[in-house]
Amino acid sequence: MSELVSIALFLASVTLYSWKAGRNAWWFSATLAVLGLFVVLNLTLYASNYFTGDGINDAVLYTLTNSLTGAGFGKYLLPGAGLILTLVLVFGGLGWLLRRRRRPHHFGYSLLALCLALASVDASPAFRQLTELVKSQARDGDPDFAAWYKEPSKTIPHPQLNLVYIYGESLERTYFNNDAFPDLAPEMNKLRSESVDFSHTMQLPGTDYTIAGMVASQCGIPLFAPFEGNASASVSSFFPQNVCLGDILKNSGYQNYFMQGANLRFAGKDVFLRSHGFDHLYGSEELKSVVADPTYRNDWGFYDDTVLDEVWQKYEELSKSGQRFSLFTLTVDTHHPDGFVSRTCQRKKYEIGGKVNQSFSAVSCSQEHIAALIEKIKASPYFKNTVIVVSSDHLAMKNTAWDYLNKQDRNNLFMIIRGDKPQQEVVGVKRSSLDNGATVLDILGGDNYLGLGRSSLSGQSLAEVFLNMKEKVLAWKPDIIRLWNFPKSIKDYTIDSQKNMIAFSGSHFRLPLLLRVSDKRVEPLPESEYSAPLRFQLAGFAPRDNFMWIDRCYKMGQLWSPALALSTDWCVSSGQLGGEQKVEHVNQPQWKGKAAFKETVIDVARYQHNVDTLKIVDNDIRYKADSFIFNVAGAPEEVKQFSGISRPELWGRWSNAQLGDAVKIEYKDPLPARFDLIITARAFGQNADKPVPVRVGDSEQTLTLSHEITTTTLHFDNPTGSRLLTIVPPAPQATNEGNILGHAPRRLGIGMVEIKIVKSEG
Repeated sequence: MSELVSIALFLASVTLYSWKAGRNAWWFSATLAVLGLFVVLNLTLYASNYFTGDGINDAVLYTLTNSLTGAGFGKYLLPGAGLILTLVLVFGGLGWLLRRRRRPHHFGYSLLALCLALASVDASPAFRQLTELVKSQARDGDPDFAAWYKEPSKTIPHPQLNLVYIYGESLERTYFNNDAFPDLAPEMNKLRSESVDFSHTMQLPGTDYTIAGMVASQCGIPLFAPFEGNASASVSSFFPQNVCLGDILKNSGYQNYFMQGANLRFAGKDVFLRSHGFDHLYGSEELKSVVADPTYRNDWGFYDDTVLDEVWQKYEELSKSGQRFSLFTLTVDTHHPDGFVSRTCQRKKYEIGGKVNQSFSAVSCSQEHIAALIEKIKASPYFKNTVIVVSSDHLAMKNTAWDYLNKQDRNNLFMIIRGDKPQQEVVGVKRSSLDNGATVLDILGGDNYLGLGRSSLSGQSLAEVFLNMKEKVLAWKPDIIRLWNFPKSIKDYTIDSQKNMIAFSGSHFRLPLLLRVSDKRVEPLPESEYSAPLRFQLAGFAPRDNFMWIDRCYKMGQLWSPALALSTDWCVSSGQLGGEQKVEHVNQPQWKGKAAFKETVIDVARYQHNVDTLKIVDNDIRYKADSFIFNVAGAPEEVKQFSGISRPELWGRWSNAQLGDAVKIEYKDPLPARFDLIITARAFGQNADKPVPVRVGDSEQTLTLSHEITTTTLHFDNPTGSRLLTIVPPAPQATNEGNILGHAPRRLGIGMVEIKIVKSEG
């Protein structure tokens, strides 16, 4: 009902303003902005519902505020383009409608139209969902959380069994209902009949997407995170106070491995696993040098047949070594919206309702590969010491099988195959995925509880204790968020310049980092592959906002400490943009500092100068030096402009043919009539040992480089007074080496450390 009311208010606002309000720039801008907000909110709701079937929830906010590196955007490009086009058309249409009638401005009608627009936003389901999410983070929590949250022993007394844990992407138990979906999964159904099969594993809030399902199954808690603190680009620890299954296994002598075909960065999966006992991680980046065919990939990464083959090889290798191990893996071929069918599965399609359904086809194919892996493990001599767990990470999202799944009683998959004690049993107790880790821990000889999880073999699930477990979990949400130990203040801090981390108030963050500091809040602003550079983010601060900016010295030295303007060490700057700023040089491996902010007089002119300087793009930065130093941003004052050069790295910069067919450096004044060009550089890949043309005016010399950094002097005559230096790498190569994750491959030729022009006498 509220949706219809919000639409009616929206249309009333548009109609009233366009017919009665008249022309006024301010009222037009304000009304268009609010109406535009209504459109954006509803399109966001529509897009979110496309994934979740539940609108804008914690899963949406977490994913959008986290690393999207490695996301399989391929199948979402067309819907995304449609949304963007719709947004452009709607905004264009609104602007035309609101301004189409030329009549004198009427204050009363303008005010009423704006109020109707605000009311339409307030009545929209999207606004209500977002408001509820924000409120849910600010509540006091439930006083009984501490009584139900139980931390297990950090070790297993006498571990005997190895663990293979298979997460099937969206592979819920519902798919294995042979009556509903005949012959969809014969291989896995056979294995399921030989296992301990838990038939009623419900899905709770905060467990309904991959990383959340992993946290739930390994830590016994839903994934709720503070909105400002869940970006994996800044947070270097994940639920730092919690003891999770990986921690217990590692403390008990296990080597913990994780393998998947997708990128580990997506949604902060790498941060979570490394924070909780996993030292050996393999994702799309790590596997590409290992797999037989690196080009055989889907939108998300490597197909399940490729990944599970690697899992089998790793299982054999670890079993032969005699060491105690756990081997976790996650499939991807059954991913929303309709999955992927690998080239090696026997059944390429599955029909339902007389039509081929891609989601069901992907399920049939993927389960075939999972079953093949399990059969190989069962046939091996190492199976007797192995426990195999197969579980869905979460229920399927709104895929092309959605309507068929919703006609059934939907549950997550959780089944256990024991090599030491073969069992065949269907366990019908009411439980949730929070109980998975505790059940595994119980089998391995540890405690039978883990966080909010309880072993389904020897304990009672909280899903049985509480009549409405979903509401209870939401009531505990603020308590769970507090487990992040997210800092509210900063006083003393430590910078580890070797690990590139800062620690304060019990939390650890990756560097570089920008902090907005107030009396009751510390807001970390990371620099990730999808965020603006930190200096651009800092430029958006208000004049009185307290900031701490930890970054390479040259970035802030150019503003406030000229002596450090060419240093690549870590520095800390702090203060207010409109007041005083100080820069401290981190000159020790473990550097300790104190955060203190003075009340200073705000100078508007100083603030504007700082903002303007921070907003200067890298290539326009100029510094004082007698040479072009490539490991810092910008160029010396003598350089007018340059092109064909990639971003600064700690050692220097690569030429990049994507940015220009050659390295071109144009100086403000003519170069000397005779000079030496001293270049310190190296070659990339096939560019080694090949002549590199270097031109100044009509003069050309050749430079030959190896893979090691060397310094070469070239002699030039420049009778025409040319200002342009051109270097042409002979064989630029496309590569992701040293690239920012998520960015297109660069085409590298030569790596430049320094170029110096020295005038020759005579």
